[in-house]
Amino acid sequence: MCLTKSTFRQNCIKKMKNAPRSNRYYRDAIINKRLLKEIKRLKPKSILFYYPLEFEADIRKTLLRVRKVCDVYVPFMQDKSFKVVPFRLPLKRKNFGIYEAGNTLRNINKIDIAIVPAVGVDGNLQRIGFGKGMYDRFFEKLKKKPYTIFVQPDICFTKEFICDEYDIACDLLLTPKIIKRRRTRG
Repeated sequence: MCLTKSTFRQNCIKKMKNAPRSNRYYRDAIINKRLLKEIKRLKPKSILFYYPLEFEADIRKTLLRVRKVCDVYVPFMQDKSFKVVPFRLPLKRKNFGIYEAGNTLRNINKIDIAIVPAVGVDGNLQRIGFGKGMYDRFFEKLKKKPYTIFVQPDICFTKEFICDEYDIACDLLLTPKIIKRRRTRG
């Protein structure tokens, strides 16, 4: 039977939601440590973070540490995509249970690193998300693609190529057990 993107997404979401909570703090600590190390290596000026849902990898410790030395941004949902706004408190709970900072009039279109939650990843290191296409539409609008890091609380990866052409790909896949980098040509 041929694996489809839809079936793979359902399996990955089920795996994420049914993951044992007993090792969650340990898992998130490993992810935060690896993420912080990667950010220090890259020395960015601006970073797009996601603010985690209950079952996603909790990267808030890294977000709070990095905001002291970098410009930190988070998504602000607009229509079928989002725009980038500065991370500032208080956050408000919005659609899909996502917490957002307040809107801004600034037009922020340059980010050095994008940290993106991934439900699953295929053989091309392309993202399978929740199926709304928000990150795909956002990345399509950017003139310069940022260094992209996909974060997963537990690996959900297939060697098959099941993503569509428009699905975003990562430079680095980060999980508690695996760090997988995109091979560069040349």
